[in-house]
Amino acid sequence: MGIEVNFEGKIALVTGASSGLGARFAKVLASAGAQVVLASRRVERLKELRAEIEADGGAAHVVALDVTDYASIKSAIAHAETEAGPIDILVNNSGVSTTQRLVDVTPEDYNFVMDTNLRGAFFVAQEAAKRMIARAKGDPKKQHRIINIASVAGQRVLPQIGVYCMSKAGVIHMTKAMAVEWGRHGINTNAICPGYISTEINEDYFASEQGRRLIEMLPRKRPGKPEDLDGLLLLLAGEDAHFINGAVISADDGMTAQ
Repeated sequence: MGIEVNFEGKIALVTGASSGLGARFAKVLASAGAQVVLASRRVERLKELRAEIEADGGAAHVVALDVTDYASIKSAIAHAETEAGPIDILVNNSGVSTTQRLVDVTPEDYNFVMDTNLRGAFFVAQEAAKRMIARAKGDPKKQHRIINIASVAGQRVLPQIGVYCMSKAGVIHMTKAMAVEWGRHGINTNAICPGYISTEINEDYFASEQGRRLIEMLPRKRPGKPEDLDGLLLLLAGEDAHFINGAVISADDGMTAQ
């Protein structure tokens, strides 16, 4: 007996797909057979990613999405379903951060982080869930998956990114609320909390003196790689996760265990 990883016939929407973890999530789901809808503001980057996925034999679509704009959310999800079909899997990944002490946070800083990480994530999930719930009324056995990308920063406070920590703590409770309310409609909502993951966005930081000091504080003195999240993503997106709902799962190499 084993877990089957086959997403043939599934439609997956990945937000924040233009770089970093979002791009990796999209590639992994496409390689498992899903049609992937790539969504972000940086459409040209999405087109490059689509070309990569198609060159590897996968199927991908591109939609413009600004998660801080409610009208853009509704338009993008409608466009996604017109282009690819009804969304089975949502990977709610868009996220931003600022670095400063709390006493230095401006209203603009606060809104920048919260509007993307919490408000935007909520309304993306809400719009997708409305459509999932409507379909479930016609087919009660239909299964859908929402995977919210939170962070270990939502579980413990990390220095100089207090507002980011607050936003991701909100994503964790949002995930649990969605699981309770939407589970009866066949929607399983779970959260992944990555630890420090090295991507093209932060690799220069990890190579700096400050970054190397941070790495020395980690349990095994190493940051993760995007591919370290592949297995967890595939598990939560798959049919075998039918009894996993409202889970908040850390993938941090033991960081939050300290």
